[in-house]
Amino acid sequence: MSIYDTLNSQQQEAVFHTEGPVLILAGAGSGKTRVLTHRVAYLIEEKGINPWNIMAITFTNKAAGEMRERVDSLVGFGSESIWVSTFHSTCVRILRRYIERLGFDNNFTIYDSDDQKSLMKDICKRLQIDTKIYKEKSFLAAISKAKDELITPEEFALKAEGDFNQKKYACVYAEYQKQLRSNNALDFDDLIVKTVDLFQTQPDVLEYYQERFKYIMIDEYQDTNTAQFQFVSLLSSKYKNLCVVGDDDQSIYKFRGANIANILSFEKVYPTAKVIKLEQNYRSTQNILDAANQVICNNTERKDKSLWTDNDKGDKIELQVFNSAYEEAEFIVGDISQKVRNGDLEYKDCAILYRTNAQSRMFEEKFVIGNIPYKIVGGVNFYARKEIKDLLAYLKTIDNARDDLAVRRIINVPRRGIGPTTLSRVQDYALDHDLGFYDALKVVDEIPNIGRSAVKIRPFVNFIQMLRSKLEYVSVTELMQEIIEETGYVKELEADNTEEAMQRIENIDELISKIVAYEEESETPTLSGFLEEVALVADIDNLDEDSNHVVLMTLHSAKGLEFPNVYLAGMEDGIFPSYMTIVADDPTEIEEERRLCYVGITRARKWLTITSAKQRMIRGETQYNKVSRFVNEIPRQLFAKEPQKEKVSEVPKNLVYAAAKKNFHSKPFEAKPIAPSKNFGANHSSGLDYSEGDTVRHMKFGEGKVLQIVQGGRDYEVTVAFERVGTKKMFASFAKLKKCNAI
Repeated sequence: MSIYDTLNSQQQEAVFHTEGPVLILAGAGSGKTRVLTHRVAYLIEEKGINPWNIMAITFTNKAAGEMRERVDSLVGFGSESIWVSTFHSTCVRILRRYIERLGFDNNFTIYDSDDQKSLMKDICKRLQIDTKIYKEKSFLAAISKAKDELITPEEFALKAEGDFNQKKYACVYAEYQKQLRSNNALDFDDLIVKTVDLFQTQPDVLEYYQERFKYIMIDEYQDTNTAQFQFVSLLSSKYKNLCVVGDDDQSIYKFRGANIANILSFEKVYPTAKVIKLEQNYRSTQNILDAANQVICNNTERKDKSLWTDNDKGDKIELQVFNSAYEEAEFIVGDISQKVRNGDLEYKDCAILYRTNAQSRMFEEKFVIGNIPYKIVGGVNFYARKEIKDLLAYLKTIDNARDDLAVRRIINVPRRGIGPTTLSRVQDYALDHDLGFYDALKVVDEIPNIGRSAVKIRPFVNFIQMLRSKLEYVSVTELMQEIIEETGYVKELEADNTEEAMQRIENIDELISKIVAYEEESETPTLSGFLEEVALVADIDNLDEDSNHVVLMTLHSAKGLEFPNVYLAGMEDGIFPSYMTIVADDPTEIEEERRLCYVGITRARKWLTITSAKQRMIRGETQYNKVSRFVNEIPRQLFAKEPQKEKVSEVPKNLVYAAAKKNFHSKPFEAKPIAPSKNFGANHSSGLDYSEGDTVRHMKFGEGKVLQIVQGGRDYEVTVAFERVGTKKMFASFAKLKKCNAI
């Protein structure tokens, strides 16, 4: 039996159609990786294509690693010549070879988000920008967005003409790029942008890679941005054997620059494209898929498709609505504990997914109390820890001394007594003489007014020069061990003898293990190669799926993963979709959130539990939210028990509200008795110009319908069902409601 006989008919069609542009719409759990790997095997075995003429690109190292493993097992001999990697890794390999044509050295540094923040902080200081008015992160976000759209600093400046704020952003963007070039560094966006620039300005380089990669496959195509689209278009323009695989229903990275139009408009860009739909799901039960289908069909910006499976119908979906987030966390943790005790599941089979990282705190507390092992994905990245960044900065300085950020980070690690005034003088001298910071340190004796500080700087420069001279003769492991030994970094931590210090030492040990593993696995290990690998690691790549922990993560982090038992927590309007999304009243934003919900539902294989809380503390304030609109889009028959109509919670909002409530029911001694009434009309002596059933407007919550007006001793308690934020009770004198036709 052929290996292709194991594929279903749609999968076979996707594998066998090898020539020209192909769009494979692969629903969640439909076996797209299987299709891609079999397609590679078919190209080599049946079509006689050379392995080195095939490229497969995906988004994460984890996905690339899985694809590489499967390709190796299917193809066997020659599979190592197939280029399987991420977008960023692919571009780094190209740039390492040709970036000198763009004015950079081949040993450029790749800046992570922390490096970018440090650089932006320096730029704002240098340009005398008030960071209380203009936030560093807003500059970085604007620059990243511009790069995603291939907008240069010069083009940005032209568009900013006449707009004072935008001109400020243009100025910062230009300075940011100038400093990156000076430091011989690229940020993540630059890896794509500079490769596109290389292809557009160096036709011989483009032709070389077009001839090298005659068959190109792109995974997760719905997540590509404009720059990545242009990269793929240029590379495939000669032979047009481009196969893209994706799911528009799982396009959830708009905030990172992903452009859903790339997949929705594929047939317009490539009119001869073959479109193949993979709708059979191999992961989930039919009940779970029915829920996902019913939610996502409410979107308008999508390709028509519907997931189905040969799996059982499975258990119905659990829906639990609690009075508070505390009760929600207590239930989920207790449910996991019980399932593990009963032997139904292991901890690693369970995942709690939520909209924002802040929601993890309550669960963490419960897990700690219950002595249940858990792991948060998306917390502090291993390579973002102080001790790791310090030691990596030494390696970066040895590899690329033009990286001013790395040099400045370690010049006083360990403490050398070099003060800020001295560093400022070095920096000024470097700027005046168009030198890098490290080059200025090398000529410290020529810097005016440096005084005795030169004695402290020389040993640092000598140490770096000595390590650089050894680079050709020692391994990266030996280099790191010498840095640790000569700087006394670990000895200093040992002297602290605190729990935190011990954890840092363990992290350093883990870094050494990582270096050793890299050198064992790489055919030609180099310092640049190691730093490149570290720079391209994502949080999700660090998830150890074999460790027996409950996994907590945001819905964005969960994409690409699957678990037998999933909890979707905090499913409330105002949380998911977020309050800002609701207020924005932008259909495209709501559709993005709905796709995120679809991703969350389809992570579950056997059991799905959806939870919400009637009240939740957000930023120190208690909020009352109704069940998410996405939950209401799931047919009632798919739930284990029929959802009950929500009752307005009577839990006091806070102590002030509780006191007001008490006063409301107590009559002041001077008040005359008032005959009780259930309904107060507009002509009542209260002066209210609205009554039950009227539509009113609140300055914050918008329009709503008055459900009930109750008289108290000093005020009227008004219950209003608002369109945006659900049902709320408030006192008339504070609410200042206005009848809509009276506005």
